[in-house]
Amino acid sequence: MHTDDNKIDYAWTFWAGLAGFLALWFGAATAIGTERLLINETQSFLAPIALSAVIPIMAFVLLYALSSRLRRLVLALDIRTLTMLHHWRVVGFAFLPLAYFDVLPGLFAWPAGWGDVAIGLAAPFVVARIGRGVDIAASVGLVRYHLLGLLDFVVAMLTAGLAAGAFPSLIPNGVTSAPMDIWPLNLFPSFIVPVFVILHLCVLFKVWHLRRAAS
Repeated sequence: MHTDDNKIDYAWTFWAGLAGFLALWFGAATAIGTERLLINETQSFLAPIALSAVIPIMAFVLLYALSSRLRRLVLALDIRTLTMLHHWRVVGFAFLPLAYFDVLPGLFAWPAGWGDVAIGLAAPFVVARIGRGVDIAASVGLVRYHLLGLLDFVVAMLTAGLAAGAFPSLIPNGVTSAPMDIWPLNLFPSFIVPVFVILHLCVLFKVWHLRRAAS
């Protein structure tokens, strides 16, 4: 009984700590947007706001490689839950009306918006297939889904850079991706995108671990 109580206390501590960390991260992302700390004043292809997405992802990968405790935590997570969380990617639908009303450039908004919607709607079907007894370690479909989810973000970042203003011929109506640098839209690159990328990586790391163990 004492052992079970310790497990409950540990789980509660972990999830409370994670919630607190995410709240701080969200606050930092909000400050970046409201204070306009990473706006792309030169309309460069390499937008400064991208740093707010890349740095947390690189930090997670580095910590995963160096910390055995973090690896144990990641490998203990449920792949179905991690995958199902991507259902929230449908929030990317917001880009579509913003493109229609010329708030965001279509070059960025259409592929980013529809890509997120497709990944979000596919999540329940991927989870349902896993639930039918599919060998997770050998599931090509699961890996393909998470790789496509990462590709969607890569396309979004590339098209946002192309639509930043450095290539005027690509944005004939003059609408750039500048609104993504400020609040509230900066929450996508500064918080939402890196969180979902880390969720993808957690699944891929766990599948890779299971395959190594099986071999």
